[in-house]
Amino acid sequence: VQLQASGGGFVQAGASLRLSCVGSGGTFGRYNIGYFRQAPGQEREFVAVIRASGGSIFYSDSAKGRFTITRDNAKNTAWLQMNSLKPEDSGVYYCAADGRSYSTSSAVAMYDYWGQGTQVTVSS
Repeated sequence: VQLQASGGGFVQAGASLRLSCVGSGGTFGRYNIGYFRQAPGQEREFVAVIRASGGSIFYSDSAKGRFTITRDNAKNTAWLQMNSLKPEDSGVYYCAADGRSYSTSSAVAMYDYWGQGTQVTVSS
């Protein structure tokens, strides 16, 4: 499956952004979808994951309470709604697909397919 991420931008602290992840070339609904982010000079870190069916969702501690991950398999799309953004949320955001059943992994290595990333910059 190919993933196309979009929706990033330059915003001020406290603002909101909605990232989209559109899948093609495969059965999107078979894949658990994760969002990760990477700041300059830092490792890629887990943000959120939603299981293929949408039945299970997990967030990183930094995302909990501010970010919401959803999906619509009929539209081959997942979204990450980000509210109350902080400067430390800045980075390149990637969506990724994990084909293992019942997985909600936060590990980068467990994801088989990656989108190209979308830049999020939050100014203070």
